[in-house]
Amino acid sequence: MTSFNSFMRPLAAAILSALVTLAPVAPQAQEAVRGAVTNLPIPRFVSMKANEGNVRRGPSLTHRIDWVFKRRDMPLQITAEHGHWRKVQDRDGAGGWVHYALLSGVRTVLVEKDMMPLYARPDPASQVAAHFEMGVVARLGTCTQDWCRISAGGYRGWAPKENLWGVGTDEIRE
Repeated sequence: MTSFNSFMRPLAAAILSALVTLAPVAPQAQEAVRGAVTNLPIPRFVSMKANEGNVRRGPSLTHRIDWVFKRRDMPLQITAEHGHWRKVQDRDGAGGWVHYALLSGVRTVLVEKDMMPLYARPDPASQVAAHFEMGVVARLGTCTQDWCRISAGGYRGWAPKENLWGVGTDEIRE
């Protein structure tokens, strides 16, 4: 009987996998995933509220701390929720579980291009207001399809969305 079960289980799994792959997807099934706790979209961007935040292997205080985020306002992406815990990752994909009290809904972005020009208007022909170094954390404002208004260090202006991490490629903000 053991050999029969050991043969049938993988076969059944393969058949089920094939059926799931071939099954048509209904249009309403393609809606955005929502968090079970907050009912907010997943994934979504937030920022670090605290100056330091322990990043744990699992969603509780009993789980080991893998590292500590040490940058206030750093943009993070929430990829899962469990009770008071949010699974987050930074722009490099590093992450883990963080208590929700350490996070803020204030949106920030990380500049990904060195000496990125900040324009007076969402137009590369407009006046350059400043240049931001790679790694600068800026407050996120309005976004069009290709541009976002950001501010940091007393400077504000428009930056191409492709040079920023912490905002969705199709995200529009008013």
